[in-house]
Amino acid sequence: MNPTRRRRLWFVLALVAAAGVSTTLVALALQRNIAYLYTPAEILDGRAGDPVASGEARFRLGGMVAEGSFERPSGSLESRFLVSDGDAALPVLYTGLLPDLFRENQAVVATGRMRDGVFMAEEVLAKHDETYMPKELADKMGVAHQKHGIDEAADGASQGMQR
Repeated sequence: MNPTRRRRLWFVLALVAAAGVSTTLVALALQRNIAYLYTPAEILDGRAGDPVASGEARFRLGGMVAEGSFERPSGSLESRFLVSDGDAALPVLYTGLLPDLFRENQAVVATGRMRDGVFMAEEVLAKHDETYMPKELADKMGVAHQKHGIDEAADGASQGMQR
């Protein structure tokens, strides 16, 4: 093999190796940043999987803020509330400023991890308006509503999220 072909071959091999390494790094970065959406019932009955229940995986929790469950000690940014999907309720702890539209009996999506049976929220998104709700949350809430015979239009389950 002459020197020119050898150089070209090494260049092509280096290019293929660099493309493989960069593809692997991008795939790993995307995999770490994926946060699946689960409802309280899916987490508590084990359908979400062991990494979610153990706190190993970061995920999004979706549902409605249960009425009468919101607590915030005066002078503190720590908030405690329950998120319910109609089948189960999960306690949530969030430290920070809540969105202006956050309130009980409204849809909420929180991102975080489980710790000792409590969802430790890192970010909370609250209802925006009556025209939008993430499709995956609307589908999951719709199943719970059908199971319990709740009229979705009457309880506002098709309402949206805001940060």
